[in-house]
Amino acid sequence: MLNKLVYSCLFSLFFSCIAFAQNDKKTDEVDTNLMVIQDSIKTKREPINVLAPSKAAFYSAILPGLGQAYNKKYWKVPIVYAAIGIPVYLFIKNDKDYDLYRDAYKRRLAGFAQGSEGDPFPNVSNDGLIRAQQQLRRNKELSLLIAIGMYALNIVDANVDAHLLQFNVDEDLTLRPHVKYNQMENTTDLGVTLNFKF
Repeated sequence: MLNKLVYSCLFSLFFSCIAFAQNDKKTDEVDTNLMVIQDSIKTKREPINVLAPSKAAFYSAILPGLGQAYNKKYWKVPIVYAAIGIPVYLFIKNDKDYDLYRDAYKRRLAGFAQGSEGDPFPNVSNDGLIRAQQQLRRNKELSLLIAIGMYALNIVDANVDAHLLQFNVDEDLTLRPHVKYNQMENTTDLGVTLNFKF
């Protein structure tokens, strides 16, 4: 029994020595692909234009989308025109339909019977014409409010975007991740560096 224990201990020591011997070869090799080299080149930043946000807001107030073009966000211009144009189109369409129903109702109040010649809605009762006018007036007012809201949002977007363009977003960040090769343990370590510059 003791012989088996001694043989198994010697066997395990032999294989552990072989395993450590193979690991020593890897310590001389350094994987340079995992190392990060930090650039010390600093770039000059452009001076901040304090009036740029108000200028962008003014341009958007004059012509919707012009403030976005001033901020060089050209992809936003079609979105602005769609956001303002669709409610304006719905306002015009609901206004025309409202006028059509109102004229038909006035025509019936003038003495023309339902279904007479020239009646655009022969199958709609007087109550139906009144309800249609109320619904179309509500839709018309709602689309006008949405169009005004989108116009105001266009101005706010241009102003905020111009403010955000002035923030420092260069590569010289104070919180930066890095990968460093640890020669003692033959591993790579991932860390975060926090630098304060006063």
